[in-house]
Amino acid sequence: MQKVVLKATKREVLGKKVGALRRAGKLPAVLYGHRIETTPITLDAHEATLRLSHLTSSSLVMIDLDGTEYPALVRQKQRDYIKNRLLHLDFQVISMTEKVTTKVGIELTGTAPAVKEFSAVIVTVLNELEIECMPQDLPARVVIDISGLTEVGAGIHVRDVVISDKVKILDDPAEMIVVASATREEKVAAEAPAEEEAAPEGSEPGKKD
Repeated sequence: MQKVVLKATKREVLGKKVGALRRAGKLPAVLYGHRIETTPITLDAHEATLRLSHLTSSSLVMIDLDGTEYPALVRQKQRDYIKNRLLHLDFQVISMTEKVTTKVGIELTGTAPAVKEFSAVIVTVLNELEIECMPQDLPARVVIDISGLTEVGAGIHVRDVVISDKVKILDDPAEMIVVASATREEKVAAEAPAEEEAAPEGSEPGKKD
């Protein structure tokens, strides 16, 4: 597991005044969770943005606060999408000796034959899974091979996911993750009502010969 350490200092500036910190290149954040009181902290904005950009939501981060390292997960990110910068982070401190519940992203790999053979469209229903495991066993992502989707309607459910026996998936096993769906044109053609058979020429409705 890649060890990422972010140095932090306790933060006295709160509320609207944190804008001055951001202008000074600092990133406000909060540290809370296992055996720690909720603590406002400050990170170097450039370093935090650079290091966190390579991590997933299930990646473990070590917060070095006054010489003590706290293992934590990023629980919330506030971002300015116009300026493309982080505004605030919430870190949850966890115990390395207790199981943790978190979300992990799904990554699709391979090529589905149904796309080439039947012009199917791959529809992703779930983008992440909820898992439970020890912190040291947290996967960065769950990789799912879609090369087994050979026909329209074929799908992969939660129960089909192959994952370490050290990791428990908490989502409903019957829930669909990805499916090879018909194109819109094919759906319309399939749903169009068949034309009624033309009545014999010269006959009248309700009249028997």
